Amino acid sequence: MKISYVKGISFGLTSGIITTLGMMVGLHAGTHSKLAVLGGVLTIAIADAFSDALGIHISEESENQHTAKEIWESTLATFAAKFVFALTFVIPILLLELNQAIWVSIIWGMLVLGCISCWMARDQKAPIWHVVGEHWGIAVVVIVITHYVGEWISMTFGGFA
Repeated sequence: MKISYVKGISFGLTSGIITTLGMMVGLHAGTHSKLAVLGGVLTIAIADAFSDALGIHISEESENQHTAKEIWESTLATFAAKFVFALTFVIPILLLELNQAIWVSIIWGMLVLGCISCWMARDQKAPIWHVVGEHWGIAVVVIVITHYVGEWISMTFGGFA
């Protein structure tokens, strides 16, 4: 696979997992509202996919080492990966009770992140569990922090709703 697609897909998937899970967990902790979490996922799928795609586009342009075609391949791959993957989190939200949907989403996101990490580790000939552990560790930190931030926001500002 071309490096421009690999960059875009790996960035888009990773960002889709971390950003969407963090937002979902935070909104759930703060609101316990299926509508809020669903709205957040759809917003991430659209706005953040465009934002990340533009970020990759500008980053690749700033290196001054890529053709216009390679830059656009990375841009479109980032958008597609983030957009499509973020939308996969809608399925458990629509089909399950919200608490279950959050846990299913966490498991789904961690599974895909683990697969990406394994693929990367093999490609780089690095210890698989070191790479997977590092990436899962970062994801868990994001999930835990956003959960507590959501709870704090609910306790602090809940009376304003």
